Amino acid sequence: MQAIVAVTKTAAECGRFANTGTIEPGKRADILAVDGDLLSGIAVLQHAPKLKLIMKDGAAPKNVPGVTAQTSRE
Repeated sequence: MQAIVAVTKTAAECGRFANTGTIEPGKRADILAVDGDLLSGIAVLQHAPKLKLIMKDGAAPKNVPGVTAQTSRE
């Protein structure tokens, strides 16, 4: 968990990036949701069917294998 926080929240704080690093209303949404437990091992990221949602700036890009497009709720 410390590694995940380090590459998200802590990295955003160190880089002084406003509105990034955590999932909260009003912040930019770059999100990866997986069907699995990243705390048990990051190997789940190697299996495309396990990637359930990928979002960049609040929207899911099109044509991502195994991922259904979602739109942001602004």
